[in-house]
Amino acid sequence: MAGRGASWQEYQKQIADDRYYYARSCIRQNFFPGSERAFLRMLREELGRDICDDPLHTSCTGIGYHSDIVPLETIMTVVARQFALMAEAGYEHFVTSCITSFGIYNEILNTWDEFPETEERTRRYLKEATGRELVRPKSIAHTSDVVFHFRDRIAERAKRRLVNVVTGEPLRVVEHIGCHYAKIFPKSGIGGAEFPYVLAGMIESWGGSCVDYPERRHCCGFGFRNYLVQANRGYSIANSHKKLESMAPYKPDFIVANCPGCSMFLDKWQYAIAEIEGTTYGADGRGIPVLTYEEMAGLVLGYDPWELGMQFHQVDVEPLLEKMGVDYDPAAKYLGRDGKYIGKPDAAVVNGGPDNRVYRIRE
Repeated sequence: MAGRGASWQEYQKQIADDRYYYARSCIRQNFFPGSERAFLRMLREELGRDICDDPLHTSCTGIGYHSDIVPLETIMTVVARQFALMAEAGYEHFVTSCITSFGIYNEILNTWDEFPETEERTRRYLKEATGRELVRPKSIAHTSDVVFHFRDRIAERAKRRLVNVVTGEPLRVVEHIGCHYAKIFPKSGIGGAEFPYVLAGMIESWGGSCVDYPERRHCCGFGFRNYLVQANRGYSIANSHKKLESMAPYKPDFIVANCPGCSMFLDKWQYAIAEIEGTTYGADGRGIPVLTYEEMAGLVLGYDPWELGMQFHQVDVEPLLEKMGVDYDPAAKYLGRDGKYIGKPDAAVVNGGPDNRVYRIRE
């Protein structure tokens, strides 16, 4: 037993308590525009933390790197610039919103440790290109690590819990961990690759129950070239299909993911699968809502779902909001910040759509 405890301890990590330099995600701002804003609001207003949202930082170029477009030397220099900006702003704890970026930063730091000559070369490139000096961060965390770190504080401020207000039962939640969180460097993620606890810890602290199912650790299928190359997209959707088929018998109330690509694919592939196969997951043919962890935390804290950006989801979130007892304005769902109607997307609802097709519900 002592050996097992020691092994688990190896996969814990120290997460800074304050003064973060925040690196946004290039794709999250498009998929889930309210999530990063909610993270900043939670840190500043709910928790009283100092976090720098620097407009000078750029994409880490991770998608280009993993697609063999951006060379290793280039991405190292881009990352070195991010770290230099952090130091210039007076911070030393680097926090990144994207799982791919999180993997990239850890990969490059590890490469510099194993091959010191690459760090020296990067320092030279950075100086020549920008005039800046590379300063390594004292710590690197993903934003889900930070929310996990403050999960009990958030629970203390909760306006509602992950509980069905009608039945009183904990909501059944599927947590999905992005591959680049801990599968590349297991000790960089809380709980490692096999037993990651970063999302499960939030769910349990806020009253929910984690669903264990056969494909719990299976990839969502994004994989960059699996999706970016059009001919490979069948492989991408097949992976999401495999996960959804595996979780469906356990009747989850919603899915939460800590990767922008995973959240997007598990949400939007449900619509694609309904069109391809005539199959819809979840109760009453309405799909299984897919949330980011910031959206989940925001609902717990009582934030308005439309301010969280949940109207941008392909699968409608209203069934989940009703289970949680969230008071929301249906008429405000598709209004922009100026109050103008922004348009309504096709929903992943499958019974009696515009073509009167009848879909098979997979529960």
